[in-house]
Amino acid sequence: MIVDLQATDKWLVIEELVDHLVADRRSLKKNRDIIIAAIRKRESTLSTAIGEGIALPHASVPFRCECTHVMGRSRAGIDFGAPDAKPVHKVILFILPFGNFQKYMETVAEMARLAHQAGL
Repeated sequence: MIVDLQATDKWLVIEELVDHLVADRRSLKKNRDIIIAAIRKRESTLSTAIGEGIALPHASVPFRCECTHVMGRSRAGIDFGAPDAKPVHKVILFILPFGNFQKYMETVAEMARLAHQAGL
């Protein structure tokens, strides 16, 4: 799913993408606030912007789920605190369950690759 983002602030973008995620995966709806809190906590420690207009907000969550993601694009660009100081135009938000560090690292790498290739 690719979302044309309406939000102009990274925290509102995270909420907007989580809302799309839980609308698509209704089983996640009851955990919306947990997902947002986990991603906010992760994003507060270090920005997930990787440069070149890409951000990968993500978190491990304390409930059973599949690795799930949603992609968004911002035509205007969003300040995510990127290392290259450029605005973010491509955002891939994803969640994984706690407990599998190897899968977590593989997913982060795959999402970065996907973001670079995706014509969002």
